[in-house]
Amino acid sequence: MPNIRLRKKRDVTPFRKIAIGTWRDAYDPSVYGYMTLDVDPALRYIEAFRRHYNKHLTMTHLVAKATAASLAACPEANAILRWNRIYLRETIDISLQVVIAEDGDASQADLSVVKVPEADRKSLLEMIDLIETRVRKIRSRQDEELEHTRQSMRWVPFLCMNLFMRTLSVLLYTFNLDLRWAGLPRDPFGSAFVTSIGSIGLEAAFVPLVPYSRVPLLVAPGAVREEAVVRDGELTVGHRMTLAATFDHRLLDGYHASVLSRTFRAWFEHPFEHFDPVPEPATEDKAT
Repeated sequence: MPNIRLRKKRDVTPFRKIAIGTWRDAYDPSVYGYMTLDVDPALRYIEAFRRHYNKHLTMTHLVAKATAASLAACPEANAILRWNRIYLRETIDISLQVVIAEDGDASQADLSVVKVPEADRKSLLEMIDLIETRVRKIRSRQDEELEHTRQSMRWVPFLCMNLFMRTLSVLLYTFNLDLRWAGLPRDPFGSAFVTSIGSIGLEAAFVPLVPYSRVPLLVAPGAVREEAVVRDGELTVGHRMTLAATFDHRLLDGYHASVLSRTFRAWFEHPFEHFDPVPEPATEDKAT
């Protein structure tokens, strides 16, 4: 069984071929972009969802689900580069970064990843349960795969880390080998990363591509902030959020970005129509 289920992309445009030949791996083809979202509808949805399902839905969950929906709307963006050729992924898997701290000691804080497989097909309820279960296991050191990987990394000398990570990337993605027998999780990073910089108080930041992961799209939702906005010709206070993205220009370009951004905006502007079904608050509740 391969590491990832893939199919070779046959109709590669001349620009895409030039882009592949221009850059090596993910060292310098980064493109950065951001959009500002009106999140008042999303905040109303989160409140209604929590009240209806008694589940702790967050903005990060919405962003992860919207990322999956955006890739479903633009399948060409759900891709990976191997052997200098574009391969399209057959599933949409979204990864979220999780902070691990040793007994609250900031000096020992570490980052890990929770992957949601087939996120486009999962409901928010399913995503929340899966993420909460994985986070509990990771933070309590009960995730056997992760702990095996973490312990293995401790034995690799710093001088050899670059070669070690490049070798892993070649085995997992270029050769597409399933290395679970060696204690490495299958396709550990998925189609896209979501890292919530808003949870640490940042309004906006661009996250660098991680070469060995072969992930071509990173999405970073910032902190929700109050701003003066104009609605129906009147000045009022609204809630905005900056959504920053980094993508690999060998695989994604402006057209893909436009499809992804339109889908994102539609889901956040009309959350009751796109996310899990939740009774929409009455008009008087919206005003509050």
